[in-house]
Amino acid sequence: MMLLKNKKNLLLLVLALIIGYIVYDSTSQPTVADLKGGFREVALYRNENNTGPIVRIYAVSVQDTLSKDMLKYGDLMPYTKYGTTTVYFFNAAKPVPSSLVANEPHFDLRFSPNCLAIYRKDANGQVSLDLTPKSF
Repeated sequence: MMLLKNKKNLLLLVLALIIGYIVYDSTSQPTVADLKGGFREVALYRNENNTGPIVRIYAVSVQDTLSKDMLKYGDLMPYTKYGTTTVYFFNAAKPVPSSLVANEPHFDLRFSPNCLAIYRKDANGQVSLDLTPKSF
């Protein structure tokens, strides 16, 4: 009888440790707040289509214009398989768009000189970061 009680207690202890690890791991994942560079999301567009590809477009202001974390920031943005995610990074010291639209260039052209970089994740999951965006 004592052997069964010890096995039960050991099993409960192992189960509690596994649950504790799962909770710790899920709450300690990196977020955009952990990145340096002063990133701040200023605008978001998401298409209404829930049955086809989901298109997400973000406008983000950056205080550190030489930040190496732009790629990391883009990787932390939501992405849906067969959808696209685009992040436009703008200099926080200059005007940034407050709204985005579905059609390219997705924002008013007067903001294009302030665009520092464009992160794209396409329908195949391929990632690109253009640090020298051309005029729109």
